[in-house]
Amino acid sequence: MMEITYNIEELPKIAQKIIEVSSSKTLLFYGEMGAGKTTLIKELVKQLGSSDRVSSPTFSLVNEYLINNSYIYHFDFHRINHEEEAYDIGFEEYLDNNNWIFIEWPEKIKNLLPQNKTTISIIKKSDKTRKISISTQKQNVKTKTHS
Repeated sequence: MMEITYNIEELPKIAQKIIEVSSSKTLLFYGEMGAGKTTLIKELVKQLGSSDRVSSPTFSLVNEYLINNSYIYHFDFHRINHEEEAYDIGFEEYLDNNNWIFIEWPEKIKNLLPQNKTTISIIKKSDKTRKISISTQKQNVKTKTHS
């Protein structure tokens, strides 16, 4: 796990570091309301080469941003009450491709999350300072055992 304390001016450098250390294209963003999840995602989308306008998909649940004939999918599950709501929008189908996937409020769909993921936790220290923890989980599990 990597921990970094940064200020807002360092956001481009932090986004580049996340892209560099991620073992997966699925990134989970944990943090309280106002911690800076969407702000960080905006910078990540920019660093990945998209010029699309980034906004939180709070009501639509998912936004798509175009990069190099591919997409970044940005989910915000803050407003859902049940994991079935993620199924209703076809969430598992988004996981079946090789696109970048950014998920805000992943704790709302914890049973649907893939095994390969990068977890990013953001803590607001002050108006301009954040502490971020980055951890990657990569598992190559081919068979499931049933008990």
